[in-house]
Amino acid sequence: MKRYQLIDHTADIGIIVYGNDLPEVFSNAAYSMFDILTDAEKIQCKEKLELQVTANSVEELLITWLDELLFRYETERLICNQFSITKMNDNSLTAIAFGEKVDRSRHDIKTEIKNVTYHQMRVEKTDSGWEAQIIFDV
Repeated sequence: MKRYQLIDHTADIGIIVYGNDLPEVFSNAAYSMFDILTDAEKIQCKEKLELQVTANSVEELLITWLDELLFRYETERLICNQFSITKMNDNSLTAIAFGEKVDRSRHDIKTEIKNVTYHQMRVEKTDSGWEAQIIFDV
């Protein structure tokens, strides 16, 4: 199963993320966000970041999760490509993200993401697993 696909969206970047379950969708959403920023395959797992987020719905939880990772990128220049969701329900998530600080000699920043939006956000169970649609403001 592929992790994500880009979708056409005027002025912003849209993706559809896939997973066998919700934790995999959340992991793949985070991976895709960093893959849009830079080539996620070039990120080395040198640092570990423990995160806990809460929200009122699964859609809000996905946005809060991605916002927290984006905040860490913006403030600490931390980029990640592996994620272990250790505990999750519709309103909270505990996870470990693995990555490293941006190294300009190895990481080209392709697209700066300003924000994760609520526009056209959806998280739903499908016949083949789970998927989420996310629009990033760039």
